[in-house]
Formats: sequence, structure tokens, C-alpha cells
Amino acid sequence: MASSNPAFSRNEAFGPRGAVASSQALSDNDLQSMYNRPSAGSQDTERMTYEDTITKTGLGFALLLVAAMISWVATPVLPFLFILGAIAGFVLGLVNTFKKEPSAPLILAFAAAQGLFVGGISRVFDDIYPGVVVQAVLATLVVVAVTLALFKSGKIRASKKATKIFLVAMIGYAAFSLINVGMMIFGGTDQAFGMRSNTIGILGFDIKLGVIIGIFAVLLAAYSLVLDFDFIQKGVNNRLPRKYGWTGAFGIIMTVVWLYVEMLRIFALSRE
Repeated sequence: MASSNPAFSRNEAFGPRGAVASSQALSDNDLQSMYNRPSAGSQDTERMTYEDTITKTGLGFALLLVAAMISWVATPVLPFLFILGAIAGFVLGLVNTFKKEPSAPLILAFAAAQGLFVGGISRVFDDIYPGVVVQAVLATLVVVAVTLALFKSGKIRASKKATKIFLVAMIGYAAFSLINVGMMIFGGTDQAFGMRSNTIGILGFDIKLGVIIGIFAVLLAAYSLVLDFDFIQKGVNNRLPRKYGWTGAFGIIMTVVWLYVEMLRIFALSRE
């Protein structure tokens, strides 16, 4: 599948040949010497590796968690902190998405901003719906683990057809979310979650519209994770420069935060 990520689509390493091997003949002694050498890591090759990408992703999440803890503690006193984090995260998310080459400082700044947002919104939700944060965290970890296991086993893969459906669904979901936020801001609804708080009957059961929309969003986020894993796999296989590990880290952080917020909202709606 040709990735829709600009960093991949513009990189020569994603051509049909990938990295070109040298055609120069090697002697038996040369081959034996190469065999005896230790495996080269990303520091030696300056190429993208799974280990280096995991390290970058872990660093991003560590920074996110530190910022989240600070925001969790500070939100009762500084309630605007998580709002600033949300705005900064949105702006940095756009900048990193459309930037031609990854920037480690900008991606780490994005992770920190997301941490401020996640920590603050989690504190607000947990004060109103005690225990909802633990539920959302566990559910998020389960979805990430299952998606990774299925991808690693080869049972799910990104495809052109599925990605097209995903993009159309994302546009529809984004449109609904914008309309819902607009109604909440301009007084179109007085419900806590806007249209998501509406109840609909399905097979004799009353279910919040937001729960249904949330489950749909979780499926979208799960496929977004598949695209992130596919991005990293192709980057390693095509021997992209090491810096693109930051792009993989950025994608995973963004998707996991989105997934967590959806889980948080689903469990909160189920309490109403």
C-alpha cells in the first residue's frame, strides 16, 4: 500500500527498488569479515530501525506522562492549562503533519502539549465520573495491544481500499464533531456532550448516540494504528533515514491520545 503520509510518499526509499545493493563482487575473506562483525544498529547505519523508533516513541510518551501528571495536579488551580495544551497540541499536530521532514523538538513539544491536555481533561472527567480514567486507560491499552498483535501476526494489514474507506469515514466523523462542537458553543444544545448525549432506541434498548459514535471512532483509531505500524514497517524495510523514526513516533502518539479520549468519552456517557 502506498502510504498517504507525505514523509513516505516523497521519499525515494519507497520506490519499487528501495535501497540499491552494491553490485561489486566480494571475496570469501570479505564475506567472512562482514559475517563476523556485530549487527549494525541505527547509530552505525543512520537508518530507521524498530528499536530506535520504539525508543523515540517511548521518549515521547514519557514526556507526555510527565506533562499529564503536572496538568492533573494543577487543573483544579489552573483550569485553563489543559485548554492551552489542547490548542498547542492542535497547532503542533498540524505543523508536524504537513512538515516535509520530521523535527524531534516539534514532535516532543507536541507530546508535552498533548500531556497537558490529557492530564487536565482526565482530572475533570474523573472528578465528575470517578474511576472513568482507569477504565479508559485499560481499554486503550487493550485496543493498542490487540491491534499490534493482529498486525504482527499478519491478520490485519493496511490496503488501498480500506484506507480509502477510512479517509471517507474520517471526513464524516470530523464533520459530525465540528457540527456538534459548534452547537455546544453557540447554544444549539444544552447537553454536556451535545448531540452525543441524545438517546436512541436499538432492539428495545436505549443507547446514547455518543456511545455508538464512540465505538465507530475507536474502530477508526484502531485502523489508524495499523497505518502507523505499516508506516514504520515500510520505513525499516526500505531503510529510510533514522530521523523518520520520529515520524512513526508522532503518528502513534497522536493516534493513542485520540483513542484514549474516545474511550474516556464512551465510559463517561455510559454513566449518564
